[in-house]
Amino acid sequence: QVQLVESGGGLVQAGDSLRLSCAASGRTFSGNVMGWFRQVPKKEREFVAAISRTGSRTYYTDSVKGRFTISTDNAKNMVYLRMNSPKPEDTAVYYCAVRNSPVVVRTQEYDYWGQGTQVTVSS
Repeated sequence: QVQLVESGGGLVQAGDSLRLSCAASGRTFSGNVMGWFRQVPKKEREFVAAISRTGSRTYYTDSVKGRFTISTDNAKNMVYLRMNSPKPEDTAVYYCAVRNSPVVVRTQEYDYWGQGTQVTVSS
């Protein structure tokens, strides 16, 4: 089992920056792909970004490309999501996820999920 705990959410003004963190424990990083998803009420959880375990490959949904950066620190068992120039439409609960398969997917086919952290972007 892998436990994931997100932190760093909160209220931020549009145009500022915010960094989300995800701490992994348990069978740490037995997974090969780490991802961030987000969800707003009454909508499905959507893919935001993913990174391979080595950090050599990153993937983003189009709406965050150039603004968000996903990174990993394997020594600390951490995954980060730097959110630069957030917009009100980025407001959501953000979830960290780990996938055992090395194949990156943008669907919810991840094996472990955190509880989520709320991000609210004010205009």
